[in-house]
Amino acid sequence: MGSNASEVALDLFPYLKVYKDGTLERIAGVEVVPPGLDPETNVLSKDIVIIPETGVSARIYGPNLPSKDQKLPLVVYFHGGAFCVASPAFPNYHTSLNKLVAEANVIALSVDYRLVPEHPLPIAYEDSWAALQWIASHKEEDGNHEAWIKDDVDLDQVLLVGDSAGANIGHHLALRIKESDLGQNLKILGIGMIHPYFWGTNPIGSEVTDRFRKELVDKWWLYVCPSDKGCDDPLINPFVDGSPDLSRLACDRILVIVAEKDILKDRGRFYYDKLVKSGWKGKAEIMETEGEDHVFHIFNPDCDKAKSLIKRLASFLNQGKAAVE
Repeated sequence: MGSNASEVALDLFPYLKVYKDGTLERIAGVEVVPPGLDPETNVLSKDIVIIPETGVSARIYGPNLPSKDQKLPLVVYFHGGAFCVASPAFPNYHTSLNKLVAEANVIALSVDYRLVPEHPLPIAYEDSWAALQWIASHKEEDGNHEAWIKDDVDLDQVLLVGDSAGANIGHHLALRIKESDLGQNLKILGIGMIHPYFWGTNPIGSEVTDRFRKELVDKWWLYVCPSDKGCDDPLINPFVDGSPDLSRLACDRILVIVAEKDILKDRGRFYYDKLVKSGWKGKAEIMETEGEDHVFHIFNPDCDKAKSLIKRLASFLNQGKAAVE
């Protein structure tokens, strides 16, 4: 690149840089690892195209030798990365999904939704919605079926899990399904929200004093969703006027996980408190990890606190399994 081309127009630390000539450099979330058998967990994975019309793919995970006598719950996973970086093939996400599948004994589908800016919002939400429609199609005789889902999954035990932006996606899908025809064919048992990415213009909690990180998160959102509503767009702030009421969430239970040092933790707590008071008929749980920051379990998966987080999440996922048994 020439001198002008190499000048940075926008530094979206720690995710990407936009140069004055319009080119984009992703800094985080760019590494990839292939699917296959993970020797540590004995979890098998493969990549599949789930929406041929758009090319949207997913990485599916399952126990290497699933029991043919018992069908397993399906976890639909949405990765984080502020809607602009990362993928299911990012090594840290691949490791995390292997560990979760092994601990919970489930099938997991990690959706490779398309990213901003090449694919502006709400495309990430639409890709994720299309993934749920594809999953529901497995109840029909014909279609673009995946054998792991058709043969090994109990489609009455579907759960959504996501971290950061992925937890945000799970929230919006559970609201949308309530009013849709899809809700007749696909029941969502629960949502696991890890360090959910919600935000707002007016600071709350630690955002009031942590002005540096407040401005950083403001900047992320205004880049990925440059609407006239700013950080009070209903996509990122579920409590502004006009947002759907939380009582409309189409699931039976929700686990909200926050981290003590995470700038987003107060939004997660606020979401939990509002949910409990909303009139929603499900069961809400909250877990806080002391001394840790945003998605620490993704970047340090072998620490004791990450292991505790995965165990708690696995226990949450298996509550429905116990009821079926």
